[in-house]
Amino acid sequence: KVTVERRKEPEVCDDEDIRDEIDALEIFDLLRDINDPEHPLSLEQLNVMQIDNVTVDDANSVVDVFFTPTIPHCSAATLIGLCIRTKLLRSLPSRFKVEVAITPGTHKDELAVNKQLHDKERVAAALENAN
Repeated sequence: KVTVERRKEPEVCDDEDIRDEIDALEIFDLLRDINDPEHPLSLEQLNVMQIDNVTVDDANSVVDVFFTPTIPHCSAATLIGLCIRTKLLRSLPSRFKVEVAITPGTHKDELAVNKQLHDKERVAAALENAN
């Protein structure tokens, strides 16, 4: 298991004309402490989230995140993906396009789960949930 150091909190700047650059470590820091819905551990502790599975193209405002369920038939995979997507949509500037998917080959229903994660109505319902 690779340990990734936490980034120090940046100084807050309220100047809306300044564009803050976003990188993979910042995204990982946003997601690492999300609790798994079936275990009393975080996504990082369960190796569901790994920094190597986060890519950021700041110039084109795109964030791609792959997550790895703990088992190939994980029933909470869609819920985990929706939690990741919701956290990113609530935390990132609106200029970003967010893509969340299961790491290829790690879940028996990978295509179905990924389809649900891209369903606009399902994502909208997740965003309405305050938790």
